[in-house]
Amino acid sequence: MARTSKAPLLSIAVERDTGEPAYRQLYDQVRAAILEGRLKPGRRLPSSRGLAKDLGVSRNTVLTAFEMLLHEGYTESGIGSGTRVSAVLPEALLSARDSAQTPVGQSTAVPSTKISRLATNLDSMRQRSRTDQRTFRPGLPAVEHFPWNVWGRLAGRLWRHPPPGQIGGGDLGGYAPLREAIAAHVAAVRGVRCRPEQVMVTSGAQQGLDLVARLLLNPADRVWMEDPGYAGLRGAFTAVGAEIVPLSVDREGMDIGQGRGRAPDAVLAAVTPSHQYPTGVTMSLARRLELLEWARETGGWILEDDYDSEYRYAGKPLSALQGLDDTGRVIYVGTFSKVMFPGLRLGYVILPEPLIAPFLAMRAVLTDAPALGLQPVLAAFMEDGHFAAHVRRTRALYAARQRCFLDALARDAGGLLVAEADEAGMHLVVRFENGLDISDKDAAARADSAGISAPALSGYYFDQADAEGLVLGYTGFAETEIKAGVRRLAAAIDPDRIRRD
Repeated sequence: MARTSKAPLLSIAVERDTGEPAYRQLYDQVRAAILEGRLKPGRRLPSSRGLAKDLGVSRNTVLTAFEMLLHEGYTESGIGSGTRVSAVLPEALLSARDSAQTPVGQSTAVPSTKISRLATNLDSMRQRSRTDQRTFRPGLPAVEHFPWNVWGRLAGRLWRHPPPGQIGGGDLGGYAPLREAIAAHVAAVRGVRCRPEQVMVTSGAQQGLDLVARLLLNPADRVWMEDPGYAGLRGAFTAVGAEIVPLSVDREGMDIGQGRGRAPDAVLAAVTPSHQYPTGVTMSLARRLELLEWARETGGWILEDDYDSEYRYAGKPLSALQGLDDTGRVIYVGTFSKVMFPGLRLGYVILPEPLIAPFLAMRAVLTDAPALGLQPVLAAFMEDGHFAAHVRRTRALYAARQRCFLDALARDAGGLLVAEADEAGMHLVVRFENGLDISDKDAAARADSAGISAPALSGYYFDQADAEGLVLGYTGFAETEIKAGVRRLAAAIDPDRIRRD
């Protein structure tokens, strides 16, 4: 009796915990072996019973995969001959058909893909993917300290028997109890004045920024923006065709006088007043009042991005700019992703009363309400006090990690890199010591080659950078990782340092 070699199938394995059905895994892997030439045309496949035994799966699993291959033309079957690889494969037929339809002498190259100028411009602003988990990635929380057991218990309790209202389309503004919890939180912690109806839950802060830009701006409208500033804001404004007017940032924050001189007709001013991104400067009270006065005089809007406001390590937490606003000109944007975990993708926008109706009308056409899957869980997490407790714990943890980071810089990168302690935030700007002949972009590239995320400060400027340095996050990394990361960074920027030491 003829035996069939299984050698080309030895690499096939069925994983139990991928979430993909076993028959589909088997189909994909046998199909790949055929298309890659490891299983030649006419080659007989092992028996379904034998292959099932070898893989530790049921025979029905193998039969289902084999039937899919047969129906799609990858295999053929005959009485007494078993299952064999087809002599002519589907991809070969498609290739032959395409060749027959191509006139002689005409190129078969795929035409270049045309994309819009907007897409090209936005791609130039793109920084490393948010999935990057490497050492010193800015804004990454300590996910290992998140109370996953509490979160899981709440999720199970709420979704084991969900009420009908939680499985429908949901309110365009978001889950009502979550909006109430957010309003209570920002009032107590940030001094924000609002009703729950003014809170709009979004799929992360970036969606909130995008929706606000669409709501308020027309093409060629002028927008004040901090320079250096956050690329996500720049992208949202560019997408609607606004003209960005970059304003310099000094020790008091964005220069409002410069804005009045360069673009007195601006429609909107975008600021990060509590902790300027990326420099870490806190906008002074005088500048805040000056900005509010500009909005009152001109009818302009102020977009306040309060991206990491929960983390202040010294002194009393600062009130939000929105809390000083008596004329309803400030739109407040916040996020949970930096406090809890990035994959949560929930944020919020707090709107002045006149903007509620047009915002909801626009959202009804452009986007749906955020998925309801996690909103009730987050609402319960906040209402039961777990959110506040988590912030308190991580605030102490991050303060300790910042001290560790600064100590490691002084010990292992002294004479090379230097940073000052910051009373707030989740990252520090690290400067180069005098005499170091390297640009921050070159330093960032060397860090990248060493497996370290170290964005160049100059990359946050619109045109010519006024300063250079590296923007390094410390909150998402254990102290052992911080210490090792500083040593690797120093060695990457100055390789001769190791030999000298």
